[in-house]
Amino acid sequence: MTTTKLPGSPALRRRQKGAAGSAAPFTPERLKTRRRMRLRGGLVAWGFIAPVAIYLLVFYAYPLYRNIDLSLRHYTLRSFIDGTADFVGLDNYVKVIRDSTFLPALTNTAVFTFVSIGFQFAIGLALAIFFFRKFPLASTLRALFLVPWLLPLLVSASTWAWMLNSDSGIVNATLQLVGVPQINWLTSPQWSMVSVLIANIWIGIPFNLVILYSGLQNIPTEIYEAAALDGASGWQKFWRITFPLLRPVSAITLLLGLVYTLKVFDIIWIMTRGGPANASTTFAIWSYQLGFGSGSPQLSPAAAVGNLLILVAFAFGLIYIRTQRRAANS
Repeated sequence: MTTTKLPGSPALRRRQKGAAGSAAPFTPERLKTRRRMRLRGGLVAWGFIAPVAIYLLVFYAYPLYRNIDLSLRHYTLRSFIDGTADFVGLDNYVKVIRDSTFLPALTNTAVFTFVSIGFQFAIGLALAIFFFRKFPLASTLRALFLVPWLLPLLVSASTWAWMLNSDSGIVNATLQLVGVPQINWLTSPQWSMVSVLIANIWIGIPFNLVILYSGLQNIPTEIYEAAALDGASGWQKFWRITFPLLRPVSAITLLLGLVYTLKVFDIIWIMTRGGPANASTTFAIWSYQLGFGSGSPQLSPAAAVGNLLILVAFAFGLIYIRTQRRAANS
């Protein structure tokens, strides 16, 4: 016959007392130890974050602040040195927008940016798919396509300026052999933008090729094998498998290409200097011309143009983040 232990029985009280005695008492010393451990962990975390935070503050946040301050004041060379410029608010932005160069520069920036990244992405994707198919010397040829990306932009732009020279360029010499009349690539308002577009597209193709080729390598081959068993053609495989699965890589490739192309300066400046008659002037070129290209530097309007360029890049960055969030939640 078993006996039932009531809640107030001596056996239950002894068991509860033993359980309570096994737990360590919550003393002030224990509390101090926990606080020291938390403080040490926080210091270690800040130790890892501090170099990046300092780098961002020194090389990004402070220059951006100075550029914004420069655009909100009326700076001259003298006031820039002694720091006595008057605060004028948004007057520099109004002056820039009302300037006759604003609309041509805005149009040229949009054309140069979107045409460049469109051709760079399309050609880079086609080359990535081509080199993804294994064939002899594929690695060697793919490495040769990286040469434009590895060359200094000064060298690339100078080479294209020589090739497109109206009188002694190899491009016009080749066209004349097939009966095409001479084209003034760098000095004609109709062709100057085309010339800098050709050079920039040629330089940007290797970047798209490398990123998209890496994305193709992450697509499981089993999907293509299953599609082949179902009788899918090569075009169907591209539209139903390759292109959809490359969307995350394509998005970051287009965003990086957009941000890079918006601020392209050296290629255009070396080849055409923004001319003739502002035919190839972009915001980056115009900002430089205002700040350093004229006899009397207009530092504050130049900073305003640069900030407009930053706002455009920031807007596209926000669009990219919002698109990625929607894709993750869907």
